[in-house]
Amino acid sequence: MPRTARPTVALTAGLAALLLSGCTGGGGSDGQGKDFAGAVPGRAKAGATPSPTPTPPPTGPYVALGDSYTAGIQLPPQTGEPRGCSRSGANYPSLVAKGLGVASGQFRDVSCSGATTGDLTGAQNTGNGSNPAQLDALSADTRLVTLGIGGNDAGFMEVVIECAKDNLMDAVKGAIKQTRAASPCRDHYSTGDGTDGVQHKVDAAGDRLGRVLQDIKRRSPQARVYVIGYPTLFPADPSSCLPVLGTTVAAPDLGFLAEKEKQLNAMLRTHAEAAGAVFVDTAGPSAGHDMCAGEDQRWVEPPVPARGLAPIHPNAKGQEAVSGVVLKALRG
Repeated sequence: MPRTARPTVALTAGLAALLLSGCTGGGGSDGQGKDFAGAVPGRAKAGATPSPTPTPPPTGPYVALGDSYTAGIQLPPQTGEPRGCSRSGANYPSLVAKGLGVASGQFRDVSCSGATTGDLTGAQNTGNGSNPAQLDALSADTRLVTLGIGGNDAGFMEVVIECAKDNLMDAVKGAIKQTRAASPCRDHYSTGDGTDGVQHKVDAAGDRLGRVLQDIKRRSPQARVYVIGYPTLFPADPSSCLPVLGTTVAAPDLGFLAEKEKQLNAMLRTHAEAAGAVFVDTAGPSAGHDMCAGEDQRWVEPPVPARGLAPIHPNAKGQEAVSGVVLKALRG
């Protein structure tokens, strides 16, 4: 059955609720150090001497770091402290730990909704308890680290909300017969120098990520480190969003948002590889499972989500799928 288009006010309300909840999604670097221990080797070319058998994935100690896309906001069961982190026992780190057979005492998930790179090195006030600096969970014994961070540093959710507001105001202009913009959100963020304000934030987030990766290496020199990218939020064809978003966001602005997410993931890849960590692409595997896909296909919820779920965040299918992608990278 075709889905009914959501009204503009519902979309804007959903996005505003997301901002108030403090959720996340996700240039030069100081991360110029040597490789982390256990970085996945490249595959041998045809005719070349076969590479050694890949090192088996570690079975712990494993530490998971990250924001709400890692924590699994609003997905049952909600576990751990503080409660304000909205950390799920069914998020991808928990599923990865189970898939690797990591003993419960060898697994620590300290991810927290709303986290930025600053919350990796300093305590985070969640509004319902304080989450200690996430990097404090690391030690010299740690053998596996997954890190999903950067979306909040780049202000990506605020950009999504701003786009909804800009398009709403543009629609009001049209209603009173004023000239409408083709891409009001892109216009809002334009800096006039061929870039935009979002890109500047992404670049700055990359600088901070580079320093974080070096700190992880210092604390856990024997750990294999994997930087987890953000899943695809928007479809390649903006028209496929009409049943979900209606005409609340202009097609060119949906393209703008998709472009910004690609830049965010590209930044994560660049800085992960510069630091000798492994970047895990989840955008490619999640193509076709974006927020505008059918309810039985989507891995990310739309601005007006299914009952009880967080808007513009992975659902249970999304967390399970990401865990499969991470396990494949670990075993590759």
